[in-house]
Amino acid sequence: MILVDTNVLLRAAQPGHAHHAAAKTAVKTLRLRGYVPCVVPQVLYEYWVVATRPLTENGLGLTTGEAQDDLAQIMEQFHFFRDERAIFDRWQQLVTDCDVRGKTAHDARLVAAMMRHGITDLVTFNDEHFRRFSAITAVHPDHVAQLVSRWEPQI
Repeated sequence: MILVDTNVLLRAAQPGHAHHAAAKTAVKTLRLRGYVPCVVPQVLYEYWVVATRPLTENGLGLTTGEAQDDLAQIMEQFHFFRDERAIFDRWQQLVTDCDVRGKTAHDARLVAAMMRHGITDLVTFNDEHFRRFSAITAVHPDHVAQLVSRWEPQI
């Protein structure tokens, strides 16, 4: 299992974005290598926020209907873990132990969900944001793509 961060899903949904190919390739590579890409509710909440935000405010400018279609497609293509009560307690411990402040508390929430569901790997464009959390490994999509070349047979 590997959690796919919101930013990877958003870049995969934006064909004109500079990171579009990296996002698509990373998820495809993970599937080919036997990983099960998954999401948690927070990833979907964050996707909705950006997807329905106007283009002028760095969003995708989707209607709520279009955003709902995207969520349905994501939930069909990725394993979905629901929130559980135990996530809050893990989150609270993480933010205290790791001295998490401000917006990075959202990252701690993802890590708490990962820990609750036994997920140890995360693919994200913000891998440096997760370095403080020793319970998980964050991998940048570009590094996933680079690993493929090491796995391919040399001819």
